[in-house]
Amino acid sequence: MRTSQSGRDRVLDRIRAATATIARDGADGRSAYVDLPREYINRGNLSHAAKVALLIERLREYNAEVSECTPSTLTDAIHHKLAASNRRRFVAPPGLPSAWMVPGFDWKIDDELSYEQIEGVDGVVTGSFCAVADSGTIALHHSPIEGRRVLTLLPDWHLCIVYTSQVVETLPEYFARVEKLPTLVTWISGPSATADIEMTRIKGVHGPRHLNVILVQD
Repeated sequence: MRTSQSGRDRVLDRIRAATATIARDGADGRSAYVDLPREYINRGNLSHAAKVALLIERLREYNAEVSECTPSTLTDAIHHKLAASNRRRFVAPPGLPSAWMVPGFDWKIDDELSYEQIEGVDGVVTGSFCAVADSGTIALHHSPIEGRRVLTLLPDWHLCIVYTSQVVETLPEYFARVEKLPTLVTWISGPSATADIEMTRIKGVHGPRHLNVILVQD
């Protein structure tokens, strides 16, 4: 005889209850959504400096390379990263600031480049929409400064620029910043990596093997 309910059963019971409420309230279920309990943590309590430090810690745990700079030294920081990578050919989203496309490298602007052309570059440089410190995750909404999703999947090396004002502590704080969720969001938590059934870790299966992040202290 079962004396206690498992976590799985509790989750399923809540889903069944929510589904029944939505069915009763109509197809859109808006009133049911408004009435759903929200007992999870909505906002963190870390200071700004602590949030940024946590993001850096998480990203480095995922084997991303992280450096910091100020707005006035951003172009120098980008140049240093690109030069240190020993790569020469880079693709840039159409809205990437021209100052970020530092001289001395071969730049291709993504004006609907083919997959073959994107695969032919050494890396990509993009901006970002937000970063969640708690999970060490960077969110891309694929605006003109972030580029098409394919730009952050095919190249082997990705340099992502994140301003510290874009850093939040928790996932609900990210959603609070989103006025309208785009049709496509890419979540990046470190370089692409996966493990097979024997736990052999393989990099680059579904994205760049190398993730570099510049945090701009603004």
